[in-house]
Amino acid sequence: MSLHKTEIQDIELNLLLQAIYMKYGYDFRNYSKAHLKRRILQRLKLSGLKTITEMQKLILWDTDFYKIFLKDLSINVTEMFRDPDFYAAFREKVIPDLRTYAHIKVWHAGCSTGEEVYSLAILLKEENLLEKTQIYATDFNKNALEVAKQGIYSKKEIDLYDQNYKHAGGKHKLSNYYTSKYGSVLFDKSLSKNIVFADHNLVTDGVFAEVNLVFCRNVLIYFDKKLQNKVLRLFSESLTKRGVLCLGTKESLRFTDFDNKYSVIDSKMKIYKKLPETK
Repeated sequence: MSLHKTEIQDIELNLLLQAIYMKYGYDFRNYSKAHLKRRILQRLKLSGLKTITEMQKLILWDTDFYKIFLKDLSINVTEMFRDPDFYAAFREKVIPDLRTYAHIKVWHAGCSTGEEVYSLAILLKEENLLEKTQIYATDFNKNALEVAKQGIYSKKEIDLYDQNYKHAGGKHKLSNYYTSKYGSVLFDKSLSKNIVFADHNLVTDGVFAEVNLVFCRNVLIYFDKKLQNKVLRLFSESLTKRGVLCLGTKESLRFTDFDNKYSVIDSKMKIYKKLPETK
């Protein structure tokens, strides 16, 4: 029986992901296959390669090509105050609870290039909570983390960011928080004073810290159900009693192993509170 082209691609894809895991330790085996195929087929086209098997040979023997490929698989779709309704809901429904804490610890998982980390820092600053907050911002993409640490972004997107900020309930002007120079904006270092940027892989690494709040928005959609449950367990083990979990608007705890481990703060914006008896 002959195999269809798509079936051959599936076999090649599985072999490629296994090879990457064995050589480099990065585990993409439980990422969404549709997401992986889109990125891989795009890289094939750009590289003039005909098969995934050809690509596998290059990835294993050419570390420069592997670094390019790793960027392809990274999830770097982000913006300041992305989904502004989420930040408005967070300000209204979570901030009052956070005010009762003597010290706040936040894990911003899958922070990418940092725009949403700075968004959270601005919100906390406006609510007079940033000084007593420690934010751990993590990602497995070292290049993205470097951008996040610098806090320098293209001025091209600033109008969109400003609209998002206003829609999110911003209390001042977004321009209060950055300086503009040579077509770029540099966010104020006072925002990053309480942020630790660190390399952490949600797929292969363990608990990062004990925290009151986990932000992981628009990351789980790229994982299959098995990996989603694994990562949600990691978050549950990291959160203190009654800790808050924030997911992306297209993500949910429904149909996962953790559906009954949280109460719902905002069903539309996917903000949850961990039940006290949950481990």
